[in-house]
Amino acid sequence: MLPLLGTDAKTNKDVNIPFHDVLPMVHPNDLVVGGWDISKLNLAASTLKAQVREEMAEMAPLPSIYYPDFIAANQEDRADNVLPGTKACNEHVEKIRQDIRDFKAANGLDKVIVQWTANTERFSDIIKGVNDTAENLLKSIEQGHEEVAPSTVFAVACILEGAPFINGSPQNTFVPGAIDLAEKHKAFIGGDDFKSGQTKMKSALVDFLINAGIKLTSIASYNHLGNNDGNNDGKNLSSQKQFRSKEISKSNVVDDMVEANSVLYAEGEHPDHTVVIKYMPAVGDNKRALDEYYAEIFMGGHQTISIFNVCEDSLLASPLIIDLVLVTEMMTRIQWKASYDGVATKDFKDFHSVLSILSYMLKAPLTPPGAPVINALAKQRGAITNIFRACVGLEPESDMTLEHKLY
Repeated sequence: MLPLLGTDAKTNKDVNIPFHDVLPMVHPNDLVVGGWDISKLNLAASTLKAQVREEMAEMAPLPSIYYPDFIAANQEDRADNVLPGTKACNEHVEKIRQDIRDFKAANGLDKVIVQWTANTERFSDIIKGVNDTAENLLKSIEQGHEEVAPSTVFAVACILEGAPFINGSPQNTFVPGAIDLAEKHKAFIGGDDFKSGQTKMKSALVDFLINAGIKLTSIASYNHLGNNDGNNDGKNLSSQKQFRSKEISKSNVVDDMVEANSVLYAEGEHPDHTVVIKYMPAVGDNKRALDEYYAEIFMGGHQTISIFNVCEDSLLASPLIIDLVLVTEMMTRIQWKASYDGVATKDFKDFHSVLSILSYMLKAPLTPPGAPVINALAKQRGAITNIFRACVGLEPESDMTLEHKLY
């Protein structure tokens, strides 16, 4: 990401430099990769396009937890690297915490950041007394309640261990009890669902169209994707419960942009929005995404925009995974304090446990309780840019360019 530093007085051209040149950001080459998986295949054997196959062949996943009710039944044949037990329990939480400590010590790391890049789970039911508070969630794990998802167990383990946890899949990993627990432990969490292909295009285009006064009345999104040893997403999403999680995350991305324009849309009015995902094994890691946008224009006219997007899903998601780690790590070191009437408060504070700054890279942004969800791509990018600009003493970025508009 290149922030604008200002305008060159001689050439009148903008001056942009990478953030890593002005902020003490971790370099991607300094990251050490490890993790868990229900399949024991090493990383080289798990991908068809391993350009670093020699290094990846040495990387084998740790045994993970496997609760069959939360992912598609067709995943059972992969589950050859699992811990005993098919329901949440304290033993699973403690094993994950120990794995984090061991990985950190073995590699001489300053900190560990965990991302859920595993299968999409079904949504968890939010039940009073089960997962609505931190205390109830911990009790439900201890008692082995069947409505506690594997990803939530990982999140709880990371929160208790002080390791930031990012959810890259669409399920509701962060039930209210998990968010409450993170707040109590001042631990960082972020999510949900990597924004890599179709949804990123949609959030940019919808923002542009609505701000241009073009009233979208329907959005139809169709996807088909395949399966290979490295990307199992399509096969898992062929199950209806898991597809429903993805459908929700992909459908909500236009809400705030519609609600922000009261000229085009009456209160409560929304475009019809349908998302379809189909599993087609033969296309492998290639995802085909077709979108049709139907809109009302001047004097009762209509406009239809169709987009056909073919992308390699894993290669789009991988840079997001790296960027999420780098931004999250940076946020663990940034503190702030307020100033009132020119007088600064005494103590510095951390950012809220829910890192909504990560929204730019996620389909269904998680925000602190009571905070608005922002899906507009430009606003999401502006949040990252301006927070980082503040860290080096720069004013928020403005597009007024008054220096070129005034006599």
